[in-house]
Amino acid sequence: MLTGIHALSFEIPPPRRTGGRVLYLDYDGVLHPESVYLLHKRGPVLLDAPGHSLFENSQLLEEALEPYPELNIILSTAWVRRYRGSIVRVSRRLTPGLQTRVVGATYHSYMDAETFSAAPRGMQIWADVLRRRPVAWLALDDDWLHWPAWCRDDLVRTDPVLGISEPTVLAELKTKLERMCNTKA
Repeated sequence: MLTGIHALSFEIPPPRRTGGRVLYLDYDGVLHPESVYLLHKRGPVLLDAPGHSLFENSQLLEEALEPYPELNIILSTAWVRRYRGSIVRVSRRLTPGLQTRVVGATYHSYMDAETFSAAPRGMQIWADVLRRRPVAWLALDDDWLHWPAWCRDDLVRTDPVLGISEPTVLAELKTKLERMCNTKA
């Protein structure tokens, strides 16, 4: 019997889409500030971030991805677990251009939710990389603690408040996207 992160990788149905180039996308701390709370009867609400709004950086991400039409998005956000694995429901707030790129998530409803939640984000993504076998991948996340050393070059660490709109983060994202998408597999 496999346990821990190995169970995340191998004891669930294989993804519908494998291979290709993918972007692992977190929401909080990437597309808007990290201070999002799920309030009863209100849904997700951004607190403690005056002047900011949910998904404020979505258009900026769509523009950064525009030169790479073959790039797919895998959701690596806790929103998928909160909304019981509904990728369609979770991606509704993205721009239409980003929605069409979403092909999956790191969390699958067949996974043990506690085991998955206990794993660091980097290991959650690495488990999906093992399952999905992309040609190349990149992750956007403000959570950088406990990432496996072999994955850090594929991470763009975002600002917890400004997300990808922080100028050095946006520049790093564009550089890594160009390198990933313009390299022959």
